[in-house]
Amino acid sequence: MKPAIDYLLHLADNALVLGQRNAEWCGHGPILEEDIALSNVSLDLIGQARLLYQLVASLKGGNCTEDRLAYFRDTHEFRNYTLLELPHHGPLSGYAQSSLDYGTTIVRNFLYSALMALLWEALEKSTNADLAAIAAKSLKEVRYHLRHSRDWLVRLGDGTDESHARVQASLDHLFPYTQEFWAHSPAEAAAIAAGIGVDVTTLKADWDSIVDAALEEATLKRPALSGYVTEGKQGIHSEHLGFLLAEMQSLARAHPNGVW
Repeated sequence: MKPAIDYLLHLADNALVLGQRNAEWCGHGPILEEDIALSNVSLDLIGQARLLYQLVASLKGGNCTEDRLAYFRDTHEFRNYTLLELPHHGPLSGYAQSSLDYGTTIVRNFLYSALMALLWEALEKSTNADLAAIAAKSLKEVRYHLRHSRDWLVRLGDGTDESHARVQASLDHLFPYTQEFWAHSPAEAAAIAAGIGVDVTTLKADWDSIVDAALEEATLKRPALSGYVTEGKQGIHSEHLGFLLAEMQSLARAHPNGVW
């Protein structure tokens, strides 16, 4: 049971944290259509997280619920990729009027969605029937997320000199964090051994192809990788996750017995 729980929490935390980040655009989108689009992406991700947390709660039993898993775990207990918890601002230009940078959001959504389109497809064959069903539903959603973020990546990269420079800077800032996708974690290894999970490293060649094709069309350069590999999926996070969780969890923790 434990291999399944740890792996499911990794998947759920990824979806919840990125869903929370995308939700920060609600009411702040660059245009009305994108305000709605990113809100819908956020709802999709939080919906995926709910299904996964519900499955974990059913496996753990007792008083475990999806809300307890989302709102009453501390930072070190979360297993999401560090990439997903980073703030939206990235390498903003000096004259920026907002702490939200759309290029940073688009690049992150693209890099993650390119992975999850492959991973959810592979997880449709999981020996855990419930996870396979969640994967089938999530795959439909993430294919839209990938198409949306890829279209904007190309539009910004192959746009004006300013949009090209800013999205390239965002790519340079975020791309090194994708090394964590392919790094080993005990939870993934145990889930693979149990037939529940997928060896994500087998997806790297296809992910590279998706990314390289999009970057070429967007006239963007793929950054070189070197340096420290983040370990968010092993519970070692940046300082940014604590602030994100404090905002997300504050109401539930202030009223732990609240009924909605």
